[in-house]
Formats: sequence, structure tokens, C-alpha cells
Amino acid sequence: MPDIHPKTPPIYQTSVFTFDDLNALELYFEQPGQNYMYTRYGNPNTDELAREVNKLEGGAGGVVTSSGMSAILAAILAICKAGDHVLCAEEIYGGSAALLSQELTRIGIEVSYVPTADTYTLQKYTKPNTRLMLAETMSNPLLQVLDIAKLVEETRKQSIKLVIDNTFATPILTKPLALGTDLVIHSVTKYLSGHSDVTAGVVVCRKQEDLQRVQTVMRTYGLNLSPFEGWLAARGLKTLRLRMKQHCSNALQIAQYLQQHPKVEKVWYPGLEEHPQHELARQQGQGLFGGMLSFRIKDEAAAVNRFMQALPSIPFAPSLAGVNTSISHPLGTSHRSLSPEQQLKLGITVGVIRFSVGIEEPEELIAELETALAAV
Repeated sequence: MPDIHPKTPPIYQTSVFTFDDLNALELYFEQPGQNYMYTRYGNPNTDELAREVNKLEGGAGGVVTSSGMSAILAAILAICKAGDHVLCAEEIYGGSAALLSQELTRIGIEVSYVPTADTYTLQKYTKPNTRLMLAETMSNPLLQVLDIAKLVEETRKQSIKLVIDNTFATPILTKPLALGTDLVIHSVTKYLSGHSDVTAGVVVCRKQEDLQRVQTVMRTYGLNLSPFEGWLAARGLKTLRLRMKQHCSNALQIAQYLQQHPKVEKVWYPGLEEHPQHELARQQGQGLFGGMLSFRIKDEAAAVNRFMQALPSIPFAPSLAGVNTSISHPLGTSHRSLSPEQQLKLGITVGVIRFSVGIEEPEELIAELETALAAV
């Protein structure tokens, strides 16, 4: 066989790897990471993705998982066991809240939600068995920006771990580990992969001991990612920096356009000077504000339907962060599992539309919005 040096790694589409003999098998266990045995334990394609994300986040190492949800699960189970207590930011992705409230409570993990006003004063929420807090760099869907350094200071004071979901910001804007966070998670499905053709997640750890625990959880629970999706996500990651700059530039222009439109009642985007955390977002995001925004039109389902149906090409797709723009409806999708009282408290009403800004020409997107808003 000739000596082959591919510029792009091949896809190792195999479930198992072979050994020459017992000596080779023992070497596998004696020198972890030097060889492969079973794709549930590790694969060159998923390892490449984990290395590259870890390089961006600046951690001790990363663990790739089958989805963003399994990344959250792996991070929490790496730290917590039955009888432990978890804190969670009140405004968070509905899927994260459902995992905590509906599933982890069933296996004996207690959950408390911290109101936004109390994010940096946790003393009255922590208990002797509190192990961690989960929060987002930018909240989904109303884009509240977290002061990570301030929360790090508070969680350390309370002797609990901090887990940050950095999906909306990406490490191009913010590196939570550099600010002292213990674990960072991403839905790789979103910006890191970037093309709406992968479902994957990743956990990046600041300390080796946490990394080893996450690896154990991933392997034991079977939360591994397939080789092909690992390869595809690693390919998408190569253009992340370029894509994020365009996402951010477009989103700012669209937020400014929506802000002055008479049929738009409110716009949530950290790049707007009126945003309550604008200055924090500017500093923490290296002058970039992300590609996600939300806005509210008339609080009537019929008006929302007219808006969606009048969009010439932007699809209603309950996900985000692809190169193509899409819209979503938090009340009916991502935050559907919350009670009506929780939805109302957070301000997630029927007229709220989440807008995932792609990398198209901004003038084209604004023309589409003009057409759709005329129908409201």
C-alpha cells in the first residue's frame, strides 16, 4: 500500500477497529488515545472535531456528542448524581429546561430556576448539595447577555461549577473558559457546523478531571457522534470565522431596519444601543453581536401566519444558525414545554419571532421582510 497523505482527513466509516494480537490490545489500554477500538469510544473523525473546537475555546479538551441536548446531558451527569441540586438560568432554551425539569428530576437530581434579576446573587438559591449552574452566553430567544466573569465570581463564591451554553455566541465572539467557566457546551448543529445538515454537540472542559468524567459519560451512555457527521461538522467548522462575521454584520443591519418599522413593536438584539447589555455584549463579544435576533409583531396568530406566508423564500424552520436565513416561533417550538405562566413571565408571546440571520446579501433579506411585514 502506498504512503498516503490526504490534505482532508478521510471518513472512517467503521464501527470497530482491529488489532494484530493481544499485545496490541494491551497497548490500547496502556496508552489511551494512541489507537482506536470501537467507534462508541472514539473515532478519528469525531476526535478531529473535538480537537478543533477545543482549540477555538482554549480548554483542556473536548468531547463530541450526538446532539446539543446530549452535550448538556453529558456535562450535567459528569458533575451530578442522584441527590444533587442544579441551578439553571430562568431564561434558557426550552429543550434544556425540559431535560432538567422533566427527565433529570426523575433520576433524583433537584432543579431550581434562578430569576434573571438574581443571576449574580445565588446565595438564597444554593444548597449544601448544589453542584452546578447552567446558563447561556446569550439567552434563547430574547438575547439577554450574560456577564460571564461576574457569574464566575459568584459561582466560585458558592463553590459550584459553572456550565455555559455558548451556542449563540460561538468562540468567535466569546470564550467562556478564558473568563473562568468550568465547562462550555455547544449545539454543533448550529453555528459550528453551520450548514443545517448535521446534528451534533460538544462539551469543552477547563480541567482535565472534568474532561475525563465527560468522556466516561459519553462512552457509557452511548452519546457518541457518527463518523460521517463528525467529518461533516469539522469541514463546516473551517469557515466559522468568516461566516460569523457575515452573520453579525447582516443581523445588525436587519435589527436596525426592524427597529424603525411601524409594524414591529420590539426588537431584541445586543447590537442595538438600546439593548440593556449592549456595552457588555460589545466588550464580551469582541465588537460582534451575533447572528440571532428576535422581534415582536402584533400578538395575534393570524398576523404571524400572514407574515410567515408572505415571506418569498425565508423558511419557517424550528432551528437556527445555518448559512441560509430562517425564522422560528419560540412559543410554538423551542419554548412550547414551558407553562403559560412561564412563557408570559419571560415575554415569549404569540407575536415573538426569532430570526436566524444567514449570510445572504442584507438588502435581499430586508426586501423580503418588507414584503412580509406589509401583509401583517
